[in-house]
Amino acid sequence: METTQTTQRFEVTTFKPGHTHDVVSLWRDSMQEAIGIPPVHTFESQAFFLNHILPETHKIYVALSNETRLPVAFVAINDSEINQLYVHRKFQSMGIGSQLLAMAKQQSSGRLSLRTFENNIRAQQFYERHGFVAIGGDAENEEGLPDILYEWRQ
Repeated sequence: METTQTTQRFEVTTFKPGHTHDVVSLWRDSMQEAIGIPPVHTFESQAFFLNHILPETHKIYVALSNETRLPVAFVAINDSEINQLYVHRKFQSMGIGSQLLAMAKQQSSGRLSLRTFENNIRAQQFYERHGFVAIGGDAENEEGLPDILYEWRQ
């Protein structure tokens, strides 16, 4: 089922393979800026993950700029987890992340978990503003960086 939500500056719609290049580019750029290290995966492996692995367990949505029609953010969700949520740095603080988070909450079972890196203070503040609480963490990820496990309950 395709989902579309429109605001004045952007439209949220279901991810399509044609979005791959732009989504992977914004994902890599946003992540590098947020955690301060280059991506550990190749562009191609992230594109494969986005198109073939992630859709097996998560719904993927993109926010498209109404001006350029290019992806400016994306989220991968299921009823209990936010696996990815990235907003292009030029489009942060415009409500896009908040709208994607609200969509995830609405489609959830009443409980969501997610992880963010310890050094990504901006993301921590964002999730905490939206009712997420830190419940744990570790460094068992491919980047080898300490992370925080967050949870939200309705």
